[in-house]
Amino acid sequence: MPRDGSFTRDRILAAARRLVIDNGFRATTVESVIAASGSSKGAFFHHFPSKRDLADALVAEYVADDLEMLEQGMAAAYDAGPGPADRAVAFVRFYEDMADEIMTGTTGCLYTSVLAEMDLVDAGTSDPITKAVTIWRERYAELLTAAVGDRSDIDVPALSDHVFVTFEGAYLLARTTGDPTQMRRQLAVVRRLLESVLK
Repeated sequence: MPRDGSFTRDRILAAARRLVIDNGFRATTVESVIAASGSSKGAFFHHFPSKRDLADALVAEYVADDLEMLEQGMAAAYDAGPGPADRAVAFVRFYEDMADEIMTGTTGCLYTSVLAEMDLVDAGTSDPITKAVTIWRERYAELLTAAVGDRSDIDVPALSDHVFVTFEGAYLLARTTGDPTQMRRQLAVVRRLLESVLK
């Protein structure tokens, strides 16, 4: 076990992430995070001087994980070969294939939980989320632009956003229906639509 306290900090963040996704940030108390993480009040405040510091750390960690997953999708796209349309489709297929793994243990997204709390938005806690969403849009738009070529009937930024929105909408469907396979099913629909439009 690391002696620098990173294990305890990571355990607190993991517990807080689950609680915030399930209940929202305002309804997640420091006490509930301490209990769920099996830590102490002293350990919590050693790593997070305030609940707002916890929110900032949660967002930073989630954004880093999200952007790492984006780059995995981009790598899978370029591994699909030189065909631009194949790459654009392979990007979505990558997440479709791992959708059940993504949904293991969760039916929600931290982004939605944070953005629903106006005090966090006003305080700037959500700023890294805005940057992450922009990066997703721009990176996938690179693949779409190459696939679309000189066609003028496709709004590339809107289509790129639509793929991202499908992720968020699938979390909502999973939560409301209690069916975590919604992520895989919705991504399959988008992938087939892309195949019909781009190929």
